Amino acid sequence: QVQLVESGGGLVQPGGSLRLSCAASGSIFSGNTMGWYRRAPGKQRGLVAAITSGGDTNYANSVKGRFTISRDNAKNTVYLQMNSLEPEDTGVYYCNSYPVVRFGYWGQGTQVTVSS
Repeated sequence: QVQLVESGGGLVQPGGSLRLSCAASGSIFSGNTMGWYRRAPGKQRGLVAAITSGGDTNYANSVKGRFTISRDNAKNTVYLQMNSLEPEDTGVYYCNSYPVVRFGYWGQGTQVTVSS
């Protein structure tokens, strides 16, 4: 069964923090690089951060130093710790394999809104 379940989004003030979680099926998660993607209002979905199965990470320039991606291989779960949030971080956040989206499947995403 193919599954991606994102959670942890919400409304937060600028400067605040959120931690996103994504539970994935093994067919998507196991042995694959995983990424967090964001679709900001009026923009296409783009990669925010990625992590290899061994723990190597990379980040979009706009979130470096503020966001931290991690994974728990035993739980098929990937996390995104977001600190010092800015209004520009607003959007729907999705997780998926990277760079290839396996099975062409996306979860429902989780909405993050940064606003005072």
